[in-house]
Amino acid sequence: MHVKAVIAYDGSYFKGFQRQKSTRYTITSHIESALRDLGIPSPIQGSGRTDAGVHATGQVINFELPEFWQDLNKLKTVLNRKLNHIQIKHITPISPDFHARFWAKRRIYRYVFKTHPPSLFEAEHVAYYPPFDPHRLNQALAMFEGEHDFSYFLKRGSTTHTNVRTIYRAHHRPYHRYHLIYFEANGFLRAQVRLMIDGAMQVAQGKLTLEQLEAQLSCQQRYTTRLAPPEGLYLARVIY
Repeated sequence: MHVKAVIAYDGSYFKGFQRQKSTRYTITSHIESALRDLGIPSPIQGSGRTDAGVHATGQVINFELPEFWQDLNKLKTVLNRKLNHIQIKHITPISPDFHARFWAKRRIYRYVFKTHPPSLFEAEHVAYYPPFDPHRLNQALAMFEGEHDFSYFLKRGSTTHTNVRTIYRAHHRPYHRYHLIYFEANGFLRAQVRLMIDGAMQVAQGKLTLEQLEAQLSCQQRYTTRLAPPEGLYLARVIY
């Protein structure tokens, strides 16, 4: 049986989502180890990679079950007992050709930050930025909307077929004592979201101009390569 699972995880305990040769502390390695303990040798496919320290509330994976695993509710319960800092939210049957990454139509990321240092209990899950101009932040974020070549908002050393992506929505809003930034797109490049967030925040703090941000977005000149702190970033939802 081919199945899809929606999962959440606390990325502060892992070196990222993708399997790595240098460490076993990745989301993929942890889940695949739990599956093997249950007689499920299938590798997992994820909707996308997340960096070390980045979290998820709606990551999607797919894998294949042996015939003796038919009770998906029981499988979810047993896996959640085995997994640390990862939660299986739903498991559902899918067609054999489903692929969590290639079938995804849109992905939504949420960034959570405060303008004063987070408490001890928030430090791994909420980022910090000094006070800023919300109007200029939304102006900067709006520039990313539409189809662009994001070659200058890509972590160096990455290899891709194309660096063109379409961003359908990018905006900021306050939420009680926190600030939220949302990005919705057909896909993201490696570290693209963190680069865009920090670039927009630099505009909102008067460290960059809108013209400089536009020049970088147009691949004319690179003004910043700084990444937003990973603690505040969440893969919130994947749409199929």
